[in-house]
Amino acid sequence: MYNFDYEQPGTIADAVAALGAEDAQALGGGQTLIPTMKQRLASPSKLVSLAAIAEMKGVCAEDGAVSIGGGTTHATVAAEAGAHYPALADLASHIGDPAVRNRGTIGGSLANNDPSACYPAAALGSGATIVTNAREIAADDYFQGMFTTALDEGEIVTSVRFPIPQAANYQKFVQPASRFALVGVYVAKYADSVRVAVTGASEEGVFRWSEAEAALSQNFSGDALEGLSVDADGMIGDLHGSKEYRAHLVAVMTKRAVAACG
Repeated sequence: MYNFDYEQPGTIADAVAALGAEDAQALGGGQTLIPTMKQRLASPSKLVSLAAIAEMKGVCAEDGAVSIGGGTTHATVAAEAGAHYPALADLASHIGDPAVRNRGTIGGSLANNDPSACYPAAALGSGATIVTNAREIAADDYFQGMFTTALDEGEIVTSVRFPIPQAANYQKFVQPASRFALVGVYVAKYADSVRVAVTGASEEGVFRWSEAEAALSQNFSGDALEGLSVDADGMIGDLHGSKEYRAHLVAVMTKRAVAACG
């Protein structure tokens, strides 16, 4: 590691002000940023911890949606969101290991937008709204590519609002060493539409599988997916799985998610 300044504000306003300093970086749970700094892949001169901001923590339900503070840990989402949105709580309960779940936050995950992370699939698959200190961003506009989001410099994810679907399920084919998704598919059925979001598979990061959405909107069953597939071009290919393998897994995990929705 190297020397850097550290600040832990108690309010969103103070955090935004602290992030106005040159080369300052927000610190959520630190599950990505700290290892990145240890490897000297990032070297911010100042870390602004969001851990002490009470207004950014907690889970509540109102007006047909679940709102989760950006500083809420995965473990808290797993423990408290189940009564309102079981699929989201189940997803959170399988992120990483207990150490990661008790430190990592939903806001940090969405701000980082790792191409194999689970929360981006839940947010995009649910048609969530990402709320920041400055505005509200629809999930369809928020995710803009691998490790890229619509966030401006110094902008903080303060909460995420998930519309509650009629049925939903997340299926993750786990990469056993990292616990990230080799391929993960989130399916959510609403009264007037079905959304299917895929993580871990594409070089562009999380994406919606529009062909599957159209088929499932007409017939919400695994049979509707017969003959459908995603193009292997643009899929991630590495030592864990080829492009073709990941493309195949997208269809398999989507069918499993639909079946699990009941």
